[in-house]
Amino acid sequence: MIYITRHGQTDWNVQKKVMGRCDEPLNETGLSQAEETRVKLLDTDIDLIICSPLLRAKKTAEIINKDRNIDIIYDDRIIERDFGELEGLQTKEFDFDGYWDYYKNIQYERAENIQVFFKRIYEFLDDITEKYKDKNVLLVAHGGVSIPVECYFAKNIPEGSLVAAGLVLGNCEVRKYSKSMKLE
Repeated sequence: MIYITRHGQTDWNVQKKVMGRCDEPLNETGLSQAEETRVKLLDTDIDLIICSPLLRAKKTAEIINKDRNIDIIYDDRIIERDFGELEGLQTKEFDFDGYWDYYKNIQYERAENIQVFFKRIYEFLDDITEKYKDKNVLLVAHGGVSIPVECYFAKNIPEGSLVAAGLVLGNCEVRKYSKSMKLE
């Protein structure tokens, strides 16, 4: 099984600011969300945690792993999408929905192209589903990363804004996939 959770809430999440590579910490709500997810996952058999190296994901993984002693691997391939010149802007300050449209494939000067981003996440998933095929793996990552993960297991990339389509995980929401399809 592959489980994925998004990091807990940060102040920038509340302010609806685009947060890619910026290393914002969890706020008090985010710390509580991570603790609630820890409790929710206590009866879940997890062999390995693979985590984004950004602070908000690392802290979420540490809280989830409290008293469990599961190996945590930090992997740059599941770091959040690089928002380049859009970093720190509020979502209403640019074409946020267009930026998350796979088929529009909007290219900014420095921001990571969506198709390049998907390729990075798909290659990561190809690797871990083969390498850890007999393991239950928890990914601790980001809202943006949860979108191509959902598309990968659904074997479908919908038309239009993938954020507006509801594919992005909420803070500390957990989704579960078999190695070949989404379960819940």
